[in-house]
Amino acid sequence: MAENRFFVDSDKLSEEALARKHRIENDPSARTDHMAYMEGMERIDSDIMEKVLGEMKAYDYRRYTGADVRRALMHETCGIEDLKALLSPAAQPYLEEMAERAKTETGKHFGNTVYLFTPLYIANYCENYCVYCGFNCYNDITRRKLGMEEIEHEMKVIADSGMEEILLLTGESRSMSDVKYIGEACKLAAKYFRNVGLEIYPVNSDEYRYLHECGADYVTVFQETYDSDKYETLHLMGHKRVFPYRFEAQERAILGGMRGVAFSALLGLSDFRKDALASALHIYYLQRKYPYVEYSLSCPRLRPIVNNDKINPQDVHETQLCQILCAYRIFLPYVGITVSSREQKHFRDGIVKIAATKVSAGVSTGIGDHESKYRGIADETAGDEQFEISDSRSFAQMYGDMSSEGLQPVLNDYVYV
Repeated sequence: MAENRFFVDSDKLSEEALARKHRIENDPSARTDHMAYMEGMERIDSDIMEKVLGEMKAYDYRRYTGADVRRALMHETCGIEDLKALLSPAAQPYLEEMAERAKTETGKHFGNTVYLFTPLYIANYCENYCVYCGFNCYNDITRRKLGMEEIEHEMKVIADSGMEEILLLTGESRSMSDVKYIGEACKLAAKYFRNVGLEIYPVNSDEYRYLHECGADYVTVFQETYDSDKYETLHLMGHKRVFPYRFEAQERAILGGMRGVAFSALLGLSDFRKDALASALHIYYLQRKYPYVEYSLSCPRLRPIVNNDKINPQDVHETQLCQILCAYRIFLPYVGITVSSREQKHFRDGIVKIAATKVSAGVSTGIGDHESKYRGIADETAGDEQFEISDSRSFAQMYGDMSSEGLQPVLNDYVYV
């Protein structure tokens, strides 16, 4: 497991903790079966995972040719084989044609609108050992959990800027950020924002139902990688290690009544073309099973984290990322596509004119530091960030930049009665 030892050993870890960390890294027998459900994890009757993983494992993108790509671009409706061709290396010379087709599809279904939102991290405690994540339970960072008064204060600062949609995030720790705590945060968010999203540890359908009743509208879950073998080597401890429970999170959220669900792989953890295919097919098959639900996806790349600035997204280049986003738009013309602040300003400004429909603004991945970001008041007690961002524009800057590009920034498109 030497290739996964991204983190330096913290001098704050006890000898017992260090021994456990190294044993988990180096001894496969110390790890639980990543395909076996843990106690309390809900099982649902679904064949979606089998379909998605079957298609992904059979995908040999090297066999596709320029003729396959041209054929895919000529089809009025893009099928699974067309998607595979558009994600293949053979499609790279056709990126301009793909962009034109993607732009046409975006215009037909979304016009020139771009949706704006901001994330709010309310806790960064985590019980998982994921080797690429800054919240890793063995990473030596400043941990913090906001109280309800602090959460409301942060929300008011954000809402005063004009933002109407918020995404609430926690580290993956039930003991430090339990479902009731998240539910109370949702209730507060519903007072200040028209749309409330969640990006938290996966929970059971009844817990999603409770969170929806508290005010949550949609749920985002990163599968990280759909390669279950690679997944096992990256997630060494904790509930997140259980691959199928994480895979089925969005479907449980749908069963719990959530209005929308969002998907993503973290590009760069495994074969990005196969992960991109699996992400799109995950939505594709769920759409056919639950056609009334709103679906969205994104494709973030790895970013440097606290204690490891060597993690970077350079193995997935911007042209390849653009290819994936264009293929997504052609294959899933009605689905929202988010491009995160992990990406550079020039890329985000360009891709929203082609395929993306949603961007984050005023972003901080730290805990409790929106006061500093929005009002210039330093908070040295803020918890450390999950990863470094590339685009730090404020909401006002993003709104102005989108408008100056001829786009129509949208803050909310729901009417509640």
